[in-house]
Amino acid sequence: MKLLIEDKFPTIDVRTTKGDMTLPDEFAGHWFVFFSHPGDFTPVCTTEFVAFQKRAESFAALNTKLIGLSVDDIDDHRAWVTWIQHNLQVGVEFPIIDDKNRSISLQLGMLRSDQAGSVTARSVIVVDDRAVVRTILEYPKELGRNMDEVVRIVKGLQLFDATHLMAPANWPHNEIIGDNVLVLPSTKLTDSEIAEQHVTQLSDWFRYRQPA
Repeated sequence: MKLLIEDKFPTIDVRTTKGDMTLPDEFAGHWFVFFSHPGDFTPVCTTEFVAFQKRAESFAALNTKLIGLSVDDIDDHRAWVTWIQHNLQVGVEFPIIDDKNRSISLQLGMLRSDQAGSVTARSVIVVDDRAVVRTILEYPKELGRNMDEVVRIVKGLQLFDATHLMAPANWPHNEIIGDNVLVLPSTKLTDSEIAEQHVTQLSDWFRYRQPA
């Protein structure tokens, strides 16, 4: 199975460094970022785990949990987390899934079925508080992820859910409209609503305003 945006995240029983869990039930009422990494005790993955942990408060402020996965076993995960703590002075607090039999990676499309002995891709699945998949990203093993972009994705999706306003490219630093956000082209606004909401119109389909 390859997950697609708008799919329901499947029910999966997992063994993690924080105990056994059933996903997505474990995070009911929360958003969560489910991400895979190629392997423990590898340099790029280590930088990613530190980066995710250093943004844990930013994710928490967005009602968002983190959970990682690789094809290593739970003992390797725990030893690696200990290494990070001792050598980099960062305590990894989020759970990491043991997928040594590769079943979850294959089920979620994080590992090619014809390369079952290989490592998982750097996949990111953003799931909302209704357990609906909202974003899927995938990176090769040689390129580390930008965690600020993952935070931005969650912020932008939550903004849309709350206001039906869309985040432009590079938001909140867009080259055309700065930190403003875009009004859906299908949204009908009266002249008074346009004035009250301080909507700027470049055309009937390109309209923007401040998010709040």
